[in-house]
Amino acid sequence: GGRRGGRGGERRRGRRERCGGGGGRGGRGGRGGRGGRGGWGGRGWRDRVDRQASVSVRPDWKRIDEYDLPKMLLKVVTDQTPPKGVEDLLWCGFLDQYNDVYDRVSARAPAPLKRSENKEFYPVTTMDDPVIEKLAIEGAGNVFATDAILAHLMTCPRSVYPWDIVVQKLPGSGALFFDKRDSSQFDYLTVNETANNPPTKADDDPEGINAPERLSLEATMINQNFSQQILKSAKTRKNFDLPNPFFDEEDDEGMEPASVAYRYRRFDLGEDVKLVCRTELHGVVNKKSPGSAKEEEQYMTAYALNEYDPNRDHLAVNWRKKIDSQRGAVLANELKNNSFKLARWTAQSLLAGASQMKVGFVSRASTKNPYEHVVLATQFYRPSDFAAQITLSEGGMWGMIRHLITLFRDQPEGKYVVMRDPNKSIMRIFAVPAGTFEEDSDEEEEEEQGGDEKEEE
Repeated sequence: GGRRGGRGGERRRGRRERCGGGGGRGGRGGRGGRGGRGGWGGRGWRDRVDRQASVSVRPDWKRIDEYDLPKMLLKVVTDQTPPKGVEDLLWCGFLDQYNDVYDRVSARAPAPLKRSENKEFYPVTTMDDPVIEKLAIEGAGNVFATDAILAHLMTCPRSVYPWDIVVQKLPGSGALFFDKRDSSQFDYLTVNETANNPPTKADDDPEGINAPERLSLEATMINQNFSQQILKSAKTRKNFDLPNPFFDEEDDEGMEPASVAYRYRRFDLGEDVKLVCRTELHGVVNKKSPGSAKEEEQYMTAYALNEYDPNRDHLAVNWRKKIDSQRGAVLANELKNNSFKLARWTAQSLLAGASQMKVGFVSRASTKNPYEHVVLATQFYRPSDFAAQITLSEGGMWGMIRHLITLFRDQPEGKYVVMRDPNKSIMRIFAVPAGTFEEDSDEEEEEEQGGDEKEEE
């Protein structure tokens, strides 16, 4: 009941959600380059200027609860045990083999970052995923989400910028769907969000290439391109039982899906909470497991950190000078400036059951050009070890999700919004009318259909 749009709507929306098509389309703020999250910026978060909420609270929204984010893990979240069990339900898509030539790149011998012009990426939200829809109808679980949404909520005490997530509680079954809004900036990576002086619009940057919104688009492109470039060609491809559920050959002529395996997993959180999550893996690598002499095939995720201006302030660590000899110092600085982003990636890797997480260090070829980049270094981390290194507690992650699930189980069926205050580290939960946000997507779809009809003429 109350499902939206069916398969066609899902496909269109899935396409619309591409983050600019891997740096080709939309790379210069075209398709997918929709503004920034409402009015980011200000003069750094210490001054708490006018950051706008990611979505405006309407008069007919009813506040259910609010939490002080830094205190949540210390005082509010009580049950911090990991899931009682996890099982794989379905595998879709394919994975390419990691190309170990990228283990040897360095500041002295960097690799230019290429654009994946013909790769499609699909950050489709929970409610629009046909596989999750099928699993929900079959009663495979009672809570549904994607790894990106779960990881965001699990690590959100680290967030600084505003965000929002929609939760739907269905009538009858009471199943919970954790969702994102169609037009939100949710899938764009932030840059230096947790730094003492995050990026702002500056007078000495007339083109605005270092404004938060542009950096966000640039970082998202880099991340997508890096994840595909470090893999070998399709000859070594590992195909899974089902094809990529979001790829449509007719719509995406001349394109192919990016190397992604969607691993649909069910986590048993106890007290009859069965959480079904679509997780993502990005490649396969042959490595030795701890205590084992022989190499075995391991699943990996891949993400890229990026440097835009090593001279922006006296605290910046210049990657080209430090990355070969003092990588630890570079990483320590990134952990300070991008604590939320790194925690989210780690949580996503843990949710997907990845044995390895590959992190790339990508810098602009020249400070003034946001379109050309080089890979200066790459590093493998084991997600559970990396979590310990960045003081991310797996128990705390699951505690956050459990707490939210318990809260929504006690609420009547309907639609809810979980959002972070734009200027204070407070998370608020609102009950909202059933039709909230629907008109945005209807308008966009009408526009898109109108466009299709014109093309046909």
